[in-house]
Amino acid sequence: MGIVFVMLAFITSKIIAPNKPNPEKNSSYECGEEVIGSSWIQFNSRFYVIALIFLLFDVEMVFIFPWAIVFSDATLIAQDQRWGWLSFTEMLIFISILLLGLVYVWRKKDLDWIKPVLKLPTVDTKIPLSAYQAINEAKYQPGLKNKQQENSSVVKENNIETENIKPKFVPRFKKS
Repeated sequence: MGIVFVMLAFITSKIIAPNKPNPEKNSSYECGEEVIGSSWIQFNSRFYVIALIFLLFDVEMVFIFPWAIVFSDATLIAQDQRWGWLSFTEMLIFISILLLGLVYVWRKKDLDWIKPVLKLPTVDTKIPLSAYQAINEAKYQPGLKNKQQENSSVVKENNIETENIKPKFVPRFKKS
């Protein structure tokens, strides 16, 4: 019966609901802000852990409301004093279990928000670090004709004409 009821709800929704898609309806909604970039980004998994812990303790608060009603009912406690002590003892056990869970999560350091340590990669190379720094500090300036002239003079010094170079291998394709 449950499966039939769910399928009936889906079918009814498909029949009754208007279907007028457009790009604005199909876009992601980010609390009223315009979406920038892709929504497929990597995020820190600590957000997930903290959210689950919050949800756990938030949902557990639902169990405190019935206890508060029983504990505050003077007529129920007036009939038998043990009802008050029973509900009080149950709540002490419940809160102690929650505190035990909180201590466990705290001990596992799931509540610590440790920022990742920036570690620079190390590479075994014979090239000095100053050469890399010189390359990183060099600025690219497009349209410099002096460097192009220097490059062409180096080529001419080597007696190589760059304009008349012919390939040594010419591919030939067989026709079938």
